Amino acid sequence: MKVISEGNRSYLNEAVDVLLAANHSAALTGAGISVGSGIPDFRSPGGLWTVYSPDEYATLDVFYANPAKAWELYRELGKVLIGKTANAAHSALAELEQRGILKGIVTQNVDALHQDAGSETVYEIHGDHQTLQCLGCRYRESVSREHYHSENVPLCPRCQFPLKPNVVLFGEAVRDFDQIEMFIAHCDLLLVAGTSAQVYPAAGIPQSIKQRGGVIFEFNQEAALSVDRFSGISSITDYFFHGDILQMLPMLMTAVDNRV
Repeated sequence: MKVISEGNRSYLNEAVDVLLAANHSAALTGAGISVGSGIPDFRSPGGLWTVYSPDEYATLDVFYANPAKAWELYRELGKVLIGKTANAAHSALAELEQRGILKGIVTQNVDALHQDAGSETVYEIHGDHQTLQCLGCRYRESVSREHYHSENVPLCPRCQFPLKPNVVLFGEAVRDFDQIEMFIAHCDLLLVAGTSAQVYPAAGIPQSIKQRGGVIFEFNQEAALSVDRFSGISSITDYFFHGDILQMLPMLMTAVDNRV
């Protein structure tokens, strides 16, 4: 694993050459890329999971049995997302896509900040918090701020079933995974940004690309992709961009500018 940091850029040009030589580069992002936009990681101290236990509030069974309780979590998450905008890391990925270097993004986030930054090909594996869905008749509508401040559970105007944000709950299938598998089938370089990639099925994406001979760029404060469970390799990361993701992704983008 070759380490690149603000103070050590000896492998940066080499990494850029590898990126520019790739045929189908993609990105996998997680909560860490949105922390700089003021959205805390759910699992971090003070995050939502420390207040609202996932087992108690974020399962499909809980929603069916007690939608009012599930909506306590949805409202708090919605209030966290209100007014948040894309940051420099989101913008760097959008710029790479606009230049044809990056083919698209698979994100575990539900905040739509990649789209806010200008990214066009975004697969939201855990859904989104901008749309309400009816599990009864599949009706959908856009979420509004009023939904976050009302004490009532919104009901489907067609069948009166309780609406829920289009986020993936525990016990619910992830979104668009067939399309995601097709998208990453040809991926030969993956940028893993702001995620430990420990939760499946997203966790399997870096491993599958590595097994096919692909290259892994990791952007995290600490190296997270430490072990390939199938091969026993101590690290599946080829280039580790060590530091604040708000600096590391723009650093890569600037280096690309200097090479093209």
